[in-house]
Amino acid sequence: MSTLTLAMRDSSTMVRRQLKRLLRYPSMTVQLVVTPVIILLLFVYVLGGTLGAGLGGGRDAYINYVVPGILLMAAATAATGTAVMVATDMTEGIIARFRTMRISRASVLTGHVVGSVIQQLLGMAVVIGVALAIGFRPNATVVEWLAATGMLTLFVVAITWLSVALGLKSPTPEAASNAPMPLILLPFLGSGFVPTDSMPTVLRWFAEYQPFTPIMETIRGLFLGTPIGNSAAIAIAWCAGIGVLSYLWAKNTFNKA
Repeated sequence: MSTLTLAMRDSSTMVRRQLKRLLRYPSMTVQLVVTPVIILLLFVYVLGGTLGAGLGGGRDAYINYVVPGILLMAAATAATGTAVMVATDMTEGIIARFRTMRISRASVLTGHVVGSVIQQLLGMAVVIGVALAIGFRPNATVVEWLAATGMLTLFVVAITWLSVALGLKSPTPEAASNAPMPLILLPFLGSGFVPTDSMPTVLRWFAEYQPFTPIMETIRGLFLGTPIGNSAAIAIAWCAGIGVLSYLWAKNTFNKA
């Protein structure tokens, strides 16, 4: 077999290992899905009427606005689980065992990334399903749905590589559980729950230039058919930059460990 074929075979084995781990510990997956759903229900049914009025509508208008922020929060929440699993592998000796075996070194990280991406996309599908059940009404075409899915996938891949890097740098799984926490706050500090023009000047400046805002604006525009402007290009640039830098960081850290 060629080196590439062996690497692909080893990577598929590691992906299966990761998926079996998710099945063996379903409580973590359930928690990562339930948390964004609870926040969605909280904001729609408790705050949605008031916040929706500020958007020129009511609760129905607000649920259409808030879903993109909830989806990114779901991915950021799942990043915590990925970081913990990577840190657990690094501290419990399994990585040292893998290094004594004739397997591709890259396959270990690939397994974590692909398994986490699958988990996050399935979690997002559940969130969208719940949102549709309680009144989310996108008017996207098939092409716009595919574009939104592609944008979400690109974001998930980038955030997963970042969580892998954070897990590799954490000395313990407990420390890894805290490292990605700031990512969960970024939808709140962007256009995820309220428009940025309603914020104080300093916070508005941060909200408009942080990476999550153009991603949310792009997804919102694709779902609702509203103008996107240059948000898509900025969102893709942010995702590509975060993904590439995080991949290089993770690879360098793993090789030195």
